[in-house]
Amino acid sequence: MKLVINERRCKGCNMCTKVCPYGIFHEGKRPGSRGYIIPVLDHPERCTNCRLQKLYGRQLCGMCQMICPDQAISWIDEKPFEPQKVVIEY
Repeated sequence: MKLVINERRCKGCNMCTKVCPYGIFHEGKRPGSRGYIIPVLDHPERCTNCRLQKLYGRQLCGMCQMICPDQAISWIDEKPFEPQKVVIEY
C-alpha cells in the first residue's frame, strides 16, 4: 500500500501533521494547484498501515485519514514489482 494526499481536495489545514504518531507528514513549502500549502510526506515507509495492511487484512492506524476534514488522504495499491525503500531503525 502507498499513502497518497489528493492535492485537489486538501486545503492545507495540517491536522495530519499533528496527529500522525510516526511523524510522516510535515508542513509543506509550496502551494498546490488550488493555492493551499499541501503537507509533504517525510519517510512514508514508516507508516504501519502502508507496510502491514495487506498482511493483517485490516486497517492498522489510519489516524491521518480519520482526522482529515476533506478526505484527502488515502492508500492505493502499489505495482507488484515496484521497488520499495527499506529503513532499519535502531
